[in-house]
Amino acid sequence: MITNRVSTTLSENWQQTVLAAIATIRENLPFLVDLTNKERVTLPKLGDGSQAFVRRALEVATQHSALLPQGFLEEMHKDAELYAILEPIQLAIDLLAKQIDDTRLQIGAEYYAAARTVYATSKTPFAEAAMRTAAEDLGKRFGRRSRTESTEETTPTPAQPPGSPQQ
Repeated sequence: MITNRVSTTLSENWQQTVLAAIATIRENLPFLVDLTNKERVTLPKLGDGSQAFVRRALEVATQHSALLPQGFLEEMHKDAELYAILEPIQLAIDLLAKQIDDTRLQIGAEYYAAARTVYATSKTPFAEAAMRTAAEDLGKRFGRRSRTESTEETTPTPAQPPGSPQQ
């Protein structure tokens, strides 16, 4: 049986407040990009293994800035700083997204379990006629086929050899 771990409501006002807060975050990060799948695949990835390389390259570039184009080192420093600043923001948002996903999963399980309880109750001898009628409707729309029905449908009829009499 599913435990009812989430029992609350969220008013329209609170929903709008949360959506406004998300809009504020977007407004405060106007430089965010939205990559296509193709772009995501083709871009080189800065993973844990390559971060030491990138930091070392920044040190080398700083020491030999005369060899690089004007503005290159400034942009590299800006990228390094913004990358570091976005990390805790991304972690916080990823955690929030996971919690929202987990909460929706839990609520969905509770909602579905309640629906199955209604369906099971409607099939009992104690259910009123109107509820049994609703149960038949639920069974048509959402009920599973019995194993014998699905076996009969998937079991092929043996083929008759050529020239044998039809039954």
